[in-house]
Amino acid sequence: MRVIGIDCGSERTGFGVIESDGRTHRLIAADVIVTSPRQPLQTRLKAIAAGLRTAIAMHQPDAAAVEGVFHAVNTQTAIKLAHVRGVALLAIAEADIAMGEYSPMEVKMSVVGYGRAEKEQVQLMVQTILRLPAVIRSQDASDALAVAICHATRAGFESRLGAAR
Repeated sequence: MRVIGIDCGSERTGFGVIESDGRTHRLIAADVIVTSPRQPLQTRLKAIAAGLRTAIAMHQPDAAAVEGVFHAVNTQTAIKLAHVRGVALLAIAEADIAMGEYSPMEVKMSVVGYGRAEKEQVQLMVQTILRLPAVIRSQDASDALAVAICHATRAGFESRLGAAR
């Protein structure tokens, strides 16, 4: 199964693509779509949508995974994040691929084994799980890969569970 994970942000939206059988995961691609906070929000959303559409078309994932909404202290930040998530969900729907949503705590539990893990811990575990020579330097891309790993692991577990019944 090929999975694209997306870590939404209005200035930096990370995405990561993995190939997985549910137990073993392999890196296909990881990158960040960077926008300028000086640009109007609609211009940034357009760039994010175009970047995600390109990544989906290029890597042809079977499934997508996005972090669910978290509670932000700053209302404006939460609203911008919701707009970016909407753009990501639309790009996924346009590609007609299955999607999963996971809370930040679920992703961290799946990858690190601890729901309140720090970003650096997530980076190190993504490196270990994907057997990479170094950490993914961008935390946004690393977080996106963690979301993809979480989805692939869950899908693999559910598939094995269904086969056992």
